[in-house]
Amino acid sequence: MTDHAATTIDRILTSDRFRRAAAVLADDHDRTVDDIIHLTEIEAPSFQEFTRAQTWFDMAKAHGLTDLEIDAEGNVTGIRRGIGNGPLICVAAHLDTVFPTGTDVKVRREGTRLFAPGIGDDTRSLAVLLAWLRAMDTAGIETRADILFVADVGEEGTGDLRGMRHLFQRGRYKDRISGFITVDSPNMERIVTGGVGSKRYRVTFNAPGGHSYGAFGVVNPMFAMADAISRLGRVLVPSSPKTTYSASVTGGGTSINSIPNAVWTEFDLRSEMVRELVGLEARFLEIVHAAVAAENTIRSTVNGPVTVDVRPIGDRPAGHTSESHELVRFAKAAIEAKGFETRFESSSTDANIPMALGIPAIRIGSGGTGGREHSLDEWIDVEPEASLRGMEAGLATLLAVAGVA
Repeated sequence: MTDHAATTIDRILTSDRFRRAAAVLADDHDRTVDDIIHLTEIEAPSFQEFTRAQTWFDMAKAHGLTDLEIDAEGNVTGIRRGIGNGPLICVAAHLDTVFPTGTDVKVRREGTRLFAPGIGDDTRSLAVLLAWLRAMDTAGIETRADILFVADVGEEGTGDLRGMRHLFQRGRYKDRISGFITVDSPNMERIVTGGVGSKRYRVTFNAPGGHSYGAFGVVNPMFAMADAISRLGRVLVPSSPKTTYSASVTGGGTSINSIPNAVWTEFDLRSEMVRELVGLEARFLEIVHAAVAAENTIRSTVNGPVTVDVRPIGDRPAGHTSESHELVRFAKAAIEAKGFETRFESSSTDANIPMALGIPAIRIGSGGTGGREHSLDEWIDVEPEASLRGMEAGLATLLAVAGVA
């Protein structure tokens, strides 16, 4: 039986127009690197992406995207028109980084390696989307589907996928998108078909407080918080579907000689499967309240008890795209045709939102290699051969899904 996906990809890769597009990618490689550097050196913490968004908007406008806008949530959206009779396909890269305002984002170059916070996750991908546009336009490639290009906000951390939520739940294209590709980080071997769901909480333990010596014996919210963390740490979770938890950030108190009146911890709960995440969340909430009750029983509440404020700060839905779906098969065939060994993985990306809505969605890489994501010494390698192989594989995937005319 003929493999439709492999046949389609082979037809695209061997076509004269794709070869012309690949030549444009190669000829424009230095320009793409310049775009990466330019965008990276614009700070874009989650919730503060506007300057980078406006810059990408201007760059995309120069590339001829139509219907360009910055929507109510801050996403940049624009359309590359197809010839009609096709669905709307969305390809996206996220604008935000995990680094706060004031981080040194100046790019340092050592040979073909570029170093800077956020350069691989996900700034390189923003430049790759522009490179694909130039290649398609110069080569005269037409698609049946309209392609919606998106530079989105809020993918990282407490951004909680807010850009994608808006796009799919309230945006002007929310009922039209039939396939979704997010280009996120350089690695081409990993095709993300599973969306890891997460529940995130900031839990504040409150109490009257007092002098650490003079008021000794009254309830201490620090003990309740420590007890909750300790209890959570003993919870057994399955390795398949992979399910995890973490006590991640903490703070509070006033001085070393005071019983604190408020302490807090942020918790991260994750799973590949909705049912496991729901169960872990329920157990976590039981643990928090049990730890508070235990502290109020063990020590004196003469000045008042320990109370707890449990505040959700993140909720990413789980989802999955079948590995047999045409979108996945196109990506696998294209990436392997360019010499990469692929594997399917689950992760937390912008693709979580469409997956959870039943819309076929995947994450692919932007090409080349990189490392140390989310660290100050994050890097990518822009050596042309590996970079271009990855960019060609991604472009072929997009064209197969959008339908080359």
